[in-house]
Amino acid sequence: MLAIGLMSGTSRDGIDAALIETDGEGASRGIAFHAMPYGDGFRMRLAEACQRAMTMEKPGFEPLIHAVEEELTELHVEAVSDLLARTGHIAQDIAVIGFHGHTVAHRPERRWTWQIGDGAALAGAFGIRVVADLRSADVAAGGQGAPLLPVYHRALAYDLPKPVAVLNLGGVANITAIASDGEIVAFDTGMASGLIDNWMQTHSDRSFDENGAAAARGKIDEARLASMLSDPWFAAAPPKSIDREAFTIDATRALSLEDGAATLTAFSAAAVAKALDHLPERPKHIYAAGGGRHNATLMRMLATYTGTEVRLVDELGWDGDALEAQGFAYMAVRHLKGLPISFPGTTGAPQPMTGGVLFEPA
Repeated sequence: MLAIGLMSGTSRDGIDAALIETDGEGASRGIAFHAMPYGDGFRMRLAEACQRAMTMEKPGFEPLIHAVEEELTELHVEAVSDLLARTGHIAQDIAVIGFHGHTVAHRPERRWTWQIGDGAALAGAFGIRVVADLRSADVAAGGQGAPLLPVYHRALAYDLPKPVAVLNLGGVANITAIASDGEIVAFDTGMASGLIDNWMQTHSDRSFDENGAAAARGKIDEARLASMLSDPWFAAAPPKSIDREAFTIDATRALSLEDGAATLTAFSAAAVAKALDHLPERPKHIYAAGGGRHNATLMRMLATYTGTEVRLVDELGWDGDALEAQGFAYMAVRHLKGLPISFPGTTGAPQPMTGGVLFEPA
């Protein structure tokens, strides 16, 4: 069936919209992808909503967050409209939309996670079933609610030599490791582009470090890097996940633009190296997806710190920009079929969890 997947990631750069054909099991074919960037004003409001949500004891009404949610939903309607127009499809062709929304706070230690976005409004806008709120059931059951992409990575990597790993580099990084026997271990490794973006936005007129150019000119502050990596979270065994707001750029304060970018980029890469120590088998290859794979300096540092060949998922014929959005389309189809999207080895859930809330068109 045809399904649309929507992702607004922790990098806060925009909406990824993908159209795939899938049975929600072994077969999946990418058809189209559309990336719609956020304007600077909305990006700032979204960042403020995330900061406010992280100060709250639990999800609830907050005026700014509510306003941002309404705006976010309208932008997702626009993204779906654009994707349909670009492909020549109409709403009646689409079986389901997988709507991730945007994570404003992720607190699995408190048994909650908060993704904003109005699934009912999106379903009503197109007359298409929408599966949203894909993480909450897992977290309520004691899981981490993240990462969710491993179920899709497993389907795509079925024919790859094992052991192998897929590394998703968004604002936060997460790894899916598939062992020789097919068992999956997956968890967040730490930051990817999130802190680098924060640094560039705070210390320059750029929203991100394009191709890692600033980091390439800088020098890593080894003492500050070691201090950041000493956080006990990195030594904790998986399953584990982390919110983008869990770390800040304060540790690199007073460094030059270039040295700060280099140190924060090294922080992301070294965290992946630490993550490999938690795997039952060290992967022969790591395949990188997500926006962070366009950062050449980060990719070089990943290879250096991990001592493993790090390649692009695009070499496998996968679309590294579309992968997350495709994954949520795939998960929406699995929800319709009553199939699980998270597992004890991926999120720490007590049993395989179907996840998601179905919104039927009014």
